[in-house]
Amino acid sequence: MTPPVVETIDFFYLSMPRIEDIGDGSQDMLLVRVRAGDHTGWGECEAAPLPTIAGLVCPMSHSACKPVAASVLGQRLDGPADIARISRDVRANSLDLLQAAHVLSGIEIALWDLLGRRLEVPVHTLLGYPRAYPKTAYASALFGDTPAETEAKAAKVRADGFRAAKFGWGPYGRGDVAADAEQVRAARAGLGPDRHLLVDAGTVWGEDVEAAAARLPALEEYDVTWLEEPFETGALRAYAELARRCRGVRLAGGEGAHHPHLAQHLVDYGGIGFVQIDTGRIGGIGPAREVAAYAVEAGVRFVNHTFTSPLALSASLQPYAGLADHVLCEFPVEASALARAATTTPIVPDADGQVHLPDGPGLGLDIDPDGLRPYLRDVEIIVDGTTLYRTPDLRS
Repeated sequence: MTPPVVETIDFFYLSMPRIEDIGDGSQDMLLVRVRAGDHTGWGECEAAPLPTIAGLVCPMSHSACKPVAASVLGQRLDGPADIARISRDVRANSLDLLQAAHVLSGIEIALWDLLGRRLEVPVHTLLGYPRAYPKTAYASALFGDTPAETEAKAAKVRADGFRAAKFGWGPYGRGDVAADAEQVRAARAGLGPDRHLLVDAGTVWGEDVEAAAARLPALEEYDVTWLEEPFETGALRAYAELARRCRGVRLAGGEGAHHPHLAQHLVDYGGIGFVQIDTGRIGGIGPAREVAAYAVEAGVRFVNHTFTSPLALSASLQPYAGLADHVLCEFPVEASALARAATTTPIVPDADGQVHLPDGPGLGLDIDPDGLRPYLRDVEIIVDGTTLYRTPDLRS
């Protein structure tokens, strides 16, 4: 049988009617559809939709700055090795196209979904895992504008059965040390003493170690498991210095990594205890699986990063599905109506707060075109009278 080739790549820009200036990445979405032969796969980029669409179709600038589509269309897709080969081609041919990693991520995820559907197995099976272990969902939410609001959010998380919760962004790190301590105290008060509490600083301190270190006493006092992204991804010296000052709390980071090397550097030189990878940024599922294997060897815990749709959540779980000792899983609890509308079925924690991977082929989820249609943006890119991109038909 002749192996199928990638025939079409469709990008869909979806958005909430109103975008708020808050740390909520679920307010818009770049959905990816890939077709090869009689089979279709779906993926999602964790990126601003418009520049990412441009990265798919932009005219060639030079030999190392080609549109991503040029390295994917017409390629054979018969097994995991083909996905790895396509990814290498994209990184080489679009080396100077800095949006390429985001473009590649959604396409690569869709290729895994397509291959799994074609072979009628889940993606994690294609990755070599004999079984998928459930993960302990941590409710991922923004800090409230006030400590009282944060405490109420934490109390709801506990009532909803979550065994862990993460609060981040919002006012944290933008005021004084006492105000931040009060936010952490409120989160612990609402969550109770027997749940994991995680804090996400959202790179608010840039590379200011002293500002971050001033928050450590409160994090230690209220038994916080990790402080996430105190600094920008590449600030390795700052990470390492802060890690040396930590006692009980560990550092977490890596969601901004757009190549496995960047995540590995955080492990080797940044002193992090948890490496968080977003399949929609790092180049897809294969590179995330590479980081997961590296984390095992380094004695660091791998954690997914996702704050958008169930499709992105499923993709983010595949790279460490078979790692029994890597148990925490980011689970968005404040995702937008758009994110909730993306698939026909949600992923929900069970009564014990555990998330189970979908057991269907590919990513195990089906896209809901009717649910998404109200959010579809009409986009056209024209250069010298030639249409490079026009919003495709979501239902066709």
